[in-house]
Amino acid sequence: MNNILNTEKKNIAKKLPSQFYEKIRFDLIKKAVVCICANNRQKYGASIRAGFHSSANNRGRRRAYGTWINKGLHRTKRIRIKTGHLSGVVRIVPHAVKGRKAHPPKVEKKWNLKLNKKERLFAIRSAISGTKEKDLVSMRGHILDEKIKLPIIIDDLSNIKKTKELVDFLKKLGLEKEINRSIKRKIRAGKGTARSRKYKTKKGPLIINGDENINTKVMNSIRGIESVNVRNLNAKLLSPGGDFIRLCIWSKNAIKIMEKEKLFF
Repeated sequence: MNNILNTEKKNIAKKLPSQFYEKIRFDLIKKAVVCICANNRQKYGASIRAGFHSSANNRGRRRAYGTWINKGLHRTKRIRIKTGHLSGVVRIVPHAVKGRKAHPPKVEKKWNLKLNKKERLFAIRSAISGTKEKDLVSMRGHILDEKIKLPIIIDDLSNIKKTKELVDFLKKLGLEKEINRSIKRKIRAGKGTARSRKYKTKKGPLIINGDENINTKVMNSIRGIESVNVRNLNAKLLSPGGDFIRLCIWSKNAIKIMEKEKLFF
């Protein structure tokens, strides 16, 4: 038996659907998460002309006039000007300064991975089963009050119309520290700061809804907190990184849909 809470924290007894009692297999969860990440990768590659933008050229025959014979220099493409500090400087070849890459990344490389349908569904059920284990959720870094019992199942989400109402609602559930944790962000170390990923943020609770009329813009307005329809669940949403389980807040309607339609079987 489990506790279902509405916004006033009234308790209603209910049995969980069979998806919550699947065996927890982190190897399959990790496999599914890696597959999702690989399929979301954007193909990239170097320009065909990268490293070739130079006037460097060969000096002709081995013993022709103006070649590098008997000068202790290897026969590679060099800049051909009569005088100056660039005269005879090697370009284009991979081992030269400003030369091309020997094996640059290519657009035609295939990053996508395949996963069996049964394995994918098993991984989702396994992650759903892990959402009721407090140890696995807290090991991921989520700050949970001792009084909180998992899974958190809410009677209704359609009456939340503003961000302030969502914050008050989460505080009523005892997740004030969790909100403060997910709001924080820090500057990433390295070159990523110049490549449109300056900040690193933490993953907060995942709000899982059914077919009720909710304001998705409000549900996703707090940094780190996401909302998703129960039919669109995947292993990455339930277990980012594939190591531990994310804190999930279920709606009563989402539980009914999952049980009625036998999702993920």
